[in-house]
Amino acid sequence: MKIGGKQMNEDLLHLVEHFKKDERLAMFDEAATKQVVIMRIVSCLGWDQYNIDEVHPEYSVSGKRVDYALRYHDENKVFIEVKKVNGDLEKHQEQLLNYSFRQGVKLAILTNGIVWWFYLPLREGSWEQRKAYVIEIYDQESEGITDKFEKLLSKENVISNKAVENAEDLYQSRQRKRTIKTILPKAWQKIITEPDEILVDLIAETTERLCGYKPDNKTVAQFLEQIDDKMYNMPSGETPDTHPIDPPHSPIIPSIINHASCTGKSIISFTFIGNRYPVRLWHNMLIEVCNLMLSAHRNQFDEVLKLVGRKRPYFTRNPNECRSPEKIDNTDIYVETNLSANYIIKISKDILAIFGYRSGDLVIETQIKKGQL
Repeated sequence: MKIGGKQMNEDLLHLVEHFKKDERLAMFDEAATKQVVIMRIVSCLGWDQYNIDEVHPEYSVSGKRVDYALRYHDENKVFIEVKKVNGDLEKHQEQLLNYSFRQGVKLAILTNGIVWWFYLPLREGSWEQRKAYVIEIYDQESEGITDKFEKLLSKENVISNKAVENAEDLYQSRQRKRTIKTILPKAWQKIITEPDEILVDLIAETTERLCGYKPDNKTVAQFLEQIDDKMYNMPSGETPDTHPIDPPHSPIIPSIINHASCTGKSIISFTFIGNRYPVRLWHNMLIEVCNLMLSAHRNQFDEVLKLVGRKRPYFTRNPNECRSPEKIDNTDIYVETNLSANYIIKISKDILAIFGYRSGDLVIETQIKKGQL
């Protein structure tokens, strides 16, 4: 498999997909995380874990120890600090980055095996502001995770300092996105409070094409003022004159269902029509929703095959069409499970819509993952 013209690390890709399905990861202590997750990933990235000149465990820094130092020609290239899955990563970042800064290490990683925080310790700003990228094993797609591990931690890229360059690019991209997110509302506010003639003319001409009557500039300006007033007085997160509507019976094009982002959250349970179902992983909810619909609508269940993504189907009878297929019991249908939490919520609600249920019939209980952004 290739990404951007470069052959993907298939061993690492398969390892990441294995981790996504392994529920035991959430129960590992620090030692198990190091052995089962960290060292296997590091090995897949070309580092010799048995060579202390490359992978130095318990590396001493000013009388303290960093879990791993990745080294080349007696030079520390990367510091890695590992904590147990349920540990609070934030309280450890200052210590790690202090060590990295004092040693002149340009790239540092704080991880619990599932969440990986990549830092540029020599940058200016707070420790949090020096974070360049985050990998989240359960929530991000396997190909993307593999690609970023290669770019940021492969032996080849670390030795050549390309890993630091890649981290800088990701850092700058992250900063640009933050700036854009902050400025976009201000730009919109400026547009509707100080409308340009081109915008006014465009709205007027479009109105004329739709109804045959062209409003004057004053009417258009008053309309924009009304939009501004509605948005100013509206609770955060809502938009004017829009309300979540349960999708009709239209499974071929899945509806976009409004829900709060669940990135960085773990699922505890979901409730469907008053019945609560405890689950530990997001894809477990998707499977359970499928099982419920199969039980209640067996003769119509193959309607789920009409749910498709932009590149791949979500349901198929050919498992080779999925990245991480899981067969639905007592059927010949497979479901894609290599999906983010938000996609799983959306698809689960689209499944319910197929069989006439309302979006509100599904209630999800989550909690913030410790150590998340």
